[in-house]
Amino acid sequence: MARTKEFNEDQALDKAIEIFWHKGYNGTSAQDLVTHLGLSRSSLYDTFGDKQKLFSKSLQRYQQQNQDAVKELLDKSENVKETLHAIFKQAVIESLEDRITKGCFMVNSSVELAMHDEEIAKIVKSNSQTMEEVFTNAVKKGQEAGHISKQQDARVLARFIFNNYSGIRVLARTGERDKQVYDDIVKAVFSLL
Repeated sequence: MARTKEFNEDQALDKAIEIFWHKGYNGTSAQDLVTHLGLSRSSLYDTFGDKQKLFSKSLQRYQQQNQDAVKELLDKSENVKETLHAIFKQAVIESLEDRITKGCFMVNSSVELAMHDEEIAKIVKSNSQTMEEVFTNAVKKGQEAGHISKQQDARVLARFIFNNYSGIRVLARTGERDKQVYDDIVKAVFSLL
């Protein structure tokens, strides 16, 4: 008789995101996963396969949650430029308050693994393409409303916005604590919008 799972897979993935985000893929041992997820090795591997598959599923969950949240904010926004500014400001606050300098899980995974792991590279590329579309649509909406300049193509601005947002997350990973550095970046980005 097959045993039923006695845990929630989404909750387990959320815990996996936490440990992988904090330690990275290479820094996370099988024992770290067992301890942090509170699962036996057999449950872990029966459910998720190996460490790489668990990492991939965790990264995909993180991607979907974050894309959905940003898209919803921008879709509901009455002033896209202000909403984008709020998104950047939140990234700055998180970066300054982050005592373990974890940065962004997607960006970290890109830097650590995308060059060597085809599956992770596909997830990272998919994330970049989706976020580019989300930001392109938002910039178009802002341009149509007169909140964002039409001097640049919406896609060009979307790429610029996404690249700078990602850069803030990389800077956080380095442990940068000078608020002025972040404020200067945000000011420069929004001066072009």
